[in-house]
Amino acid sequence: MRTGTKFFVVFAFIFLVTPHLRAADAQWPAQLGTLKAKSATIGTSNLVPKGGTSEVRPFDVEAGLVGQSSQSYLDDGGLQSVMTLLTYKDSSGAYEAYSVLRARPTDDPIPGAVFVKGNRVLVVSEMSDRNKKSIEDWLRSISDGVASPPIADYLPGSGRQPLSERYALGPIAFSAAARTVAKIDAAAIADEAGFKSHAEAMLAKYKSAKDEATLLLLEYPTPQLAELHLRHLQRALADAKLTTSSIERKGSLLSIVLAPTSAEYADKLRASVNYETQVTWNEPSSTATDPPITSTLVKIIIATFVFMGVTLVLGIAFGGVRVITKRLFPGRVFDRKEQIEVLQLGLTGKPIDPTDLY
Repeated sequence: MRTGTKFFVVFAFIFLVTPHLRAADAQWPAQLGTLKAKSATIGTSNLVPKGGTSEVRPFDVEAGLVGQSSQSYLDDGGLQSVMTLLTYKDSSGAYEAYSVLRARPTDDPIPGAVFVKGNRVLVVSEMSDRNKKSIEDWLRSISDGVASPPIADYLPGSGRQPLSERYALGPIAFSAAARTVAKIDAAAIADEAGFKSHAEAMLAKYKSAKDEATLLLLEYPTPQLAELHLRHLQRALADAKLTTSSIERKGSLLSIVLAPTSAEYADKLRASVNYETQVTWNEPSSTATDPPITSTLVKIIIATFVFMGVTLVLGIAFGGVRVITKRLFPGRVFDRKEQIEVLQLGLTGKPIDPTDLY
């Protein structure tokens, strides 16, 4: 019992400490393109998000922030840039934070460019285009290499408003995105969306001539969960009296058009979603057909002659070799009297001569 308890404590310690070690393993480079670090890291902290903690934003708690640090850089032209590196548990949490940070208003205290690679998000206050590649290469080298959620690729490109895309893993980011993008209170949808079932949400604003709408995509781990939450969302939309089109399900994806100006535009927008279901098999299939009777008979005859030929060859080899050996070497290989033993029942007094057997 003591050994098992010690093993459990060590395993739990490693499990809890690993995210913080991973958050601290990124070292700020001395130079990024033409940017040079001014001094040592100006602020480093491995944050453990807790409810009510003032230093962590609500969406960071939901996204799984595990650490952040900042570094000041100076360009050769005198441009100063402050970079903030945010580390999350996984690439999904990082992408949620990225979609929120990049859509911030221009007067927000976190301006500038925002980059995401795997589980890392980098916020840059000031940046010139000549340093963009160097920054992206460094961020890629310290990330976990896991791709961002594919649901963002399902959004249609035509008519999409710039910086209106929002990704959400939970009700906090989802409600904020609904208020910002769709200008509605989506608390009822957030409760029934199924985020506890690992649902993922993606919103974007669309506009075409006089028509506009907000497209909401909800992806679930299985089609069964999508069908279950489809019925819950239908009731929630009806109770909230939101102006929406009907919900459509394709495999594990639900698509909802919020506040469309016309039903025709809603149908057009939903039909342009880049999502197709595919069924694949682990093994190649083949068509099972019975061969003609003539082919079967020919194969049987051929197999019979082959078997007979093999039998004949083996018989000649076995018997022929024995006969030839006896003729060439009589009494030396086979039929050696001194090595032949015969069991006698003793029914008669006559001894058995082994040569009588041959």
